[in-house]
Amino acid sequence: MDASLSILIVEDDLRMRQLLRDTLAAEGLLSEACEDSREALRILDAQKVDIVITDLMMPQVGGMEILERARGNNPDCAVILITGYGTIESAVEAIRKGAYDYVQKPFEPDALVLIVRRAQEHVRLLHENRALRRQVEEMHSEELIGTSRQMVDLKNFLAKIAPFDTTVLIQGETGTGKELVARLIHQWSARRDRTFLPINCGALPESLLESELFGHVRGAFTGADRDKKGLFETVDKGTLFLDEINSISPAFQVKLLRVLQEGAYLKVGGRDPQKVDVRIIAAGNVPLQKEVEAGRFRSDLFYRLNVVPVEIAPLRERREDIPLLVHHFLAKYGAKYAKSVQTVGARALERLRGYSWPGNVRELENVIERAVIMAENSELKEVHLPQTAAPDEDKMSDQDGLVSLEEMEKRLILKTLEHTGGNRGRTADILGISPVSLWRKIKKYEA
Repeated sequence: MDASLSILIVEDDLRMRQLLRDTLAAEGLLSEACEDSREALRILDAQKVDIVITDLMMPQVGGMEILERARGNNPDCAVILITGYGTIESAVEAIRKGAYDYVQKPFEPDALVLIVRRAQEHVRLLHENRALRRQVEEMHSEELIGTSRQMVDLKNFLAKIAPFDTTVLIQGETGTGKELVARLIHQWSARRDRTFLPINCGALPESLLESELFGHVRGAFTGADRDKKGLFETVDKGTLFLDEINSISPAFQVKLLRVLQEGAYLKVGGRDPQKVDVRIIAAGNVPLQKEVEAGRFRSDLFYRLNVVPVEIAPLRERREDIPLLVHHFLAKYGAKYAKSVQTVGARALERLRGYSWPGNVRELENVIERAVIMAENSELKEVHLPQTAAPDEDKMSDQDGLVSLEEMEKRLILKTLEHTGGNRGRTADILGISPVSLWRKIKKYEA
């Protein structure tokens, strides 16, 4: 969730204004509170506001005018209306005019926070999709950094399957980039101008998952005072990425299977099937075949999802991509933090290449971000790396514990350089080779 999204509260009643601000602050959500609705209009004209919480009925300027101005200046702005008794019809009219949602007084603080959290997610998704559309021409396969055989094969495979409107199952360890692969499939498909929506099934409680995905009808359960669109309906004609699909319950697996088989679903509490045209891309952080064998995942759903399987190799199996990834993240975080870190020291790079990376590319990115922050000059050195990113010597050899002659020569050169404090002349003397030969070998091994 992006906590940096700006929130403006417009409320002329002092107690209500303080309640709104304090409720959000208790959840770590910072907001700007405005008493005068005319001043709120000036703020909306002067700066970009992501979320507006406004009373519907106020002197001078009412909530409807605030809504129009906010949405006029920023179409992505999510406006939440605070309504009193007798103003529900006006609130519904505001929803038709583009308001995100409304809260009726008196309200539970938790209800307000939930709506604001959803509004944040809504705005964030709008921002992400707009940015992705701008990058369509630039994105392509360079976003999958790497020239290893595994990455070249993956890029070619994605280019072949993306245009075909079929279900895809992505499997790979945590941090390998499953969501990025799903985004690329969407961007290279005919649905590229429609919505791409990632949902982490493991992050939603079972009681909310069905309502969030399928929506509900009024009266379906306590608190369901109106019909609510589900994410399937919201993403119609687009792509829905269901991450951690292995975490959904057997009961929900049946309902998801129906969507895949019939292209239809039932809202919670509803009786009429809702037709939907959504491309499903699913991903699991554990092998789904094993989940099927263990009886935790339906075999018929697995086969429906596994029409086109995509496997992402862990980073430890494509270590040759690590230098490219390191420099990619150097540029990214150097720009973010205004640091001019441009090179990686030999020992630092060797350490990065020798580590097994259980958290994969995501872990590497986090390590480089921290290292860029810690670096004092233009070179990233071993001292800037956390102790956890230590080389795994056993991973650098084959299953029998043997290494190639080239690998042994490389290690010997590195150890000798370390012994001499980086003195290449002394290193060449100890190794019994000429300085020119040493220079060539260092260049060859990137030592």
